[in-house]
Amino acid sequence: MYESLNAVAGKFHLYIFAFDDKCCEILKNEKLQNATIISLNEFEDEKLLAIKPTRSRAEYCWTCTSSSILYCLEKFKLPQCTYVDADLYFYSSPEPIFAEFGSRSILLTEHRYSPQYAKDDKNGKFCVQFITFNNDERGMKALVWWRERCLEWCYARHEDGKFGDQGYLNDWETRFDGVYSLQHLGGGVAAWNVQQYRIYLEGEKLFGMEHSSRRDFELIFYHFHYLRFISNGTIELGRRTLTDKVLQLIYLPYVEKLEKIKSRLQIKYPGIDPHGAQAYTFTWKTIPLRLYRKSKDVYHIYDLNRFLSGNFQR
Repeated sequence: MYESLNAVAGKFHLYIFAFDDKCCEILKNEKLQNATIISLNEFEDEKLLAIKPTRSRAEYCWTCTSSSILYCLEKFKLPQCTYVDADLYFYSSPEPIFAEFGSRSILLTEHRYSPQYAKDDKNGKFCVQFITFNNDERGMKALVWWRERCLEWCYARHEDGKFGDQGYLNDWETRFDGVYSLQHLGGGVAAWNVQQYRIYLEGEKLFGMEHSSRRDFELIFYHFHYLRFISNGTIELGRRTLTDKVLQLIYLPYVEKLEKIKSRLQIKYPGIDPHGAQAYTFTWKTIPLRLYRKSKDVYHIYDLNRFLSGNFQR
């Protein structure tokens, strides 16, 4: 994500929150330009530390989203701060997003689920993937409210209209002033909505064409949610329909870049696995689950080496 911003974003500064000591050590050793590395020791306050034992690792990361934005705005006196997920990749400048945002105070991005994957009622209308707050009265009011709610409740389950840190955003367009929902279709393409678009390459730029209106848009960022490396040499891309063209134009170049970064880092830091490959487990459910996924054309588990050679055989 950092390298993609470096390539397309022009002037930017990234504040990276390192959630373990080794990650923090490596990131600081890399001396990244346009980046400030922040350790948990610097970031965590008494309220976060008090609830930390009550949350899983993922839940704690979600809990910290609002706090990390607030930390940056207050600590570094920023006029504006945008939270971005680490598994985003930018294909073109985000400037059109901010031009559309204009003088509002809070920018949200919708999931825009494909009909077959619609989960607005469970996971929320908006995705905490790219969210902007201005350091003004309207922005800070919503941000402080969000942090307080996440400290109270932020879990990986659905409960009373809540889900993680995300469900809290559902009514923000009426709850707070200055809230804007991004309309640019290139901001927030992901596995749960890419089925609505025809992705194509023109020169070195990726575009999408909306099926219904045939409205072209340049792809700004893609959210690689659920992409996982497995310790047995396979890679999983999730459980949603992905065409070979999407695999070829979007997933393959991304995985290639991740592998190059891995090779570079392992030369400097022997023994580390920056992919964090998950252990392979085989249970009695493995075979029927894979057969079911193949029957639904959502079997996206590949041998990594074959995938990198452009072989997308499922």
